[in-house]
Amino acid sequence: MNNQRSFFFNVDWLTVILYLALCTVGWFNIHAAVFDDQHPGFLDLETNYGKQFIFILSAIVLGTVILLLDSRFFSALAPGFYVVTVLLLMLVLIVGRNVGGNQAWIPIGSFRLQPSEFAKFTTCLLLARYLSGTNIRITEFKSFLTVAAIIGFPMLLIMLQPDTGSTLVFCSLIFVLYREGLSPLFLIIAGLLITLFVLSLLFNQLILIGILIALVVGAIFLFKLRRETLVVLVGGLAISVLFVFSVNFIYNNVLKSHQKSRIDELLGIANDVRGAGYNVNQSKIAIGSGKMWGKGYLQGTQTKYSFVPEQSTDFIFCTVGEEWGYAGSLGVIGLYLFLLLRIIYLAERQRAPFSRIYGYGVASIIFFHVIINIGMTIGLVPVIGIPLPFISYGGSSLWSFTILLFILIKLDANRLGLII
Repeated sequence: MNNQRSFFFNVDWLTVILYLALCTVGWFNIHAAVFDDQHPGFLDLETNYGKQFIFILSAIVLGTVILLLDSRFFSALAPGFYVVTVLLLMLVLIVGRNVGGNQAWIPIGSFRLQPSEFAKFTTCLLLARYLSGTNIRITEFKSFLTVAAIIGFPMLLIMLQPDTGSTLVFCSLIFVLYREGLSPLFLIIAGLLITLFVLSLLFNQLILIGILIALVVGAIFLFKLRRETLVVLVGGLAISVLFVFSVNFIYNNVLKSHQKSRIDELLGIANDVRGAGYNVNQSKIAIGSGKMWGKGYLQGTQTKYSFVPEQSTDFIFCTVGEEWGYAGSLGVIGLYLFLLLRIIYLAERQRAPFSRIYGYGVASIIFFHVIINIGMTIGLVPVIGIPLPFISYGGSSLWSFTILLFILIKLDANRLGLII
């Protein structure tokens, strides 16, 4: 009895309340987004909001089960979980159902399972298991290569579906590596490459290369550089030139037409509000029309009359903006910010390296999803089709985020008795 009482008080109920609040927000907005006068009931299982209610109840049961398991279970079986999801990612390439150009779902009766969603938490578990091992240092080449393989293998399989959005989510785990000692230089390089990628699309590649060469030559003549610095500078120039040419090749020969169109629309290279830019344009109209306080529940005309595509999944935030206004949108963003800060707080107070590393993995993945999903609805990032955590419609998404978060809650509840 004492152990049960201790467990009850150790669970971080504030995080659980934030989770339930976001799930509730999602349910009401899914109801508003796809409301049908022929099916007015909240629990009509023929509708997305009826199905989402079942998904939420099952997710709560799943979270409860996780809280009742032994904390050591997750570390011990991390490799097994990882292998299972990798096998599912391979299986989906063979028997998966193609939806919207992505072969990412395994049909199970009337339900569709998306393995890429579950690969996120299993990769976090294995990454935490490896990095928390004895004498593992991320700064060593062998360790870095192993970490790259752990993260990169599921990324490769997901890219083959092809699901660009879910693939890019795994890149967020670089923040975990940074927290565990990876040099900030990698983040700086990543930022520079992103900038160079954008510039390569906006400007003529020969002019851009000429500017890079001029900057390097100018630095050589203006500053007294050491030989080592000079070698790094020239080497960086050579890599930058190759990168510029590779961007051009990938853009023209690898990316699909709809992906190129979305990038062109974002960067202002093209302005096609009836074609590639239609989704984002309608999304911005919906959010903007809500103004400060919104149009009111079930009063959103843009979403109600299906002007906004994927309105209960990828573009669910449009319903928040249109019906709840800027105030409601800020409220939802505030819930996410509070949750992320809480997750980081939980991660930092862990005694076990495994728990801390896993906690930062949870924060990184949720942060990436929130920033990219909301960013694409307001036209700040390309449309890559990833759900808004706990709010977008979908069983696989909700269950995977629930597992991701509740494993951390369980590890935190037992933080005083678990040292891995």
